[in-house]
Amino acid sequence: MLHPPRHYVYLDAVARAGSIRKAAEQLHVASTALNRKILEIEGEVGTPLFERLPRGVRLTAAGEVLLATVRRGLADLESASSQIEQLQGLVRGTVRIACAESVANDLVPATVAAYQRTHPGVQFRITVGGTAALVRDVLNDDVELVVAHDPPAAEGLEIIASVPQPLCVMMRPDHPLAGQESVRLADCERYPIALGAESFGSRRLIDRLAAKLRLSLRVSLEANSVETLKFFALTTNALCFQFRVGTARDVGRGDLVAIPLADRDLAGGKLMMAARAGRALPVATSSFAQALKAALEAM
Repeated sequence: MLHPPRHYVYLDAVARAGSIRKAAEQLHVASTALNRKILEIEGEVGTPLFERLPRGVRLTAAGEVLLATVRRGLADLESASSQIEQLQGLVRGTVRIACAESVANDLVPATVAAYQRTHPGVQFRITVGGTAALVRDVLNDDVELVVAHDPPAAEGLEIIASVPQPLCVMMRPDHPLAGQESVRLADCERYPIALGAESFGSRRLIDRLAAKLRLSLRVSLEANSVETLKFFALTTNALCFQFRVGTARDVGRGDLVAIPLADRDLAGGKLMMAARAGRALPVATSSFAQALKAALEAM
């Protein structure tokens, strides 16, 4: 395994921890020694890389520029190590994925389980969050892959797979709308609604269409957890919204009904897998990306 330059590791650790003391604990070095090393690096660069605060440190503009290069170097070194292992007949490493909650409970872990049956040496780290945070993680090289609903166009984002993913309204089987084949957002206006947080891709679509149609939705609950929204709909007979991929388990159990939303603005959603453009993915990540792409396209 190739080891990165120590100053790369030091800068990255301090930036992530936001504190020299915390970074020193994680690196198992003395905080005075780490602080001295950071000062030496700043001396070589000729400008402060961290702003010293009462309770930690924060990157300066120069620090942000340098750290972006450092993290690209760390990612490229990891990729090189992985490719060397592949030449030696090994497939191992850690795949880091940031994904929407809609695929975090079924699709992604199921694909991971299937992949590990033939690649037991590969470990996975999964981060779940809102679309903006997920995209930020992959652009910052905190993860290698992101799976998100309709991520906003971002420079430096390379789409690996994109599949249609219409938005559905979910409700209890005894709800007045449960027998319909399709529902429009305007039909939901007279019922209580559990709505995802503003970081959700579905929330952006709904807010945009509601404003366009001048609808006044009766929001009874707002949460950043899909499971919270579903449970609230189950226990109160409110409506909640979810992309189709995230409805299968609840519908299969008979807890909730999922009906596609017929509004054109809500029917054309996409579920996308992406990586940072220009990044050479480690062998294990590239291999798993193909497995996950096949799973997405087979939905």
